[in-house]
Amino acid sequence: MLSQLERSMQSLITVFHRYADKDGDCNTLSKKDLNELMQSELASFLKSQKDPAAIDKIMKNLDQNGDGMVNFEEFVSLVVGLSIACEQIYQLHIMKASAKK
Repeated sequence: MLSQLERSMQSLITVFHRYADKDGDCNTLSKKDLNELMQSELASFLKSQKDPAAIDKIMKNLDQNGDGMVNFEEFVSLVVGLSIACEQIYQLHIMKASAKK
């Protein structure tokens, strides 16, 4: 039986490959693939972005090797960055709740 963390890692891998497989190369996301993934899987994050070029900027930042594609390692850096930001917001909420007591 998988632990919660193992299920989370499995889910991350599964989601990446679900979108990467769309263009024939199951190891990378094209800009179109990344856009579809973010529209479906990170819709709340995209709604909070005021910049219409957010996907272009994200793609440019993720594509560390400059090949115009996002591999799994590059994709994970997006997930890690978003997770860190969410955890920081969580900590702020905890601090505010503690201050009210």
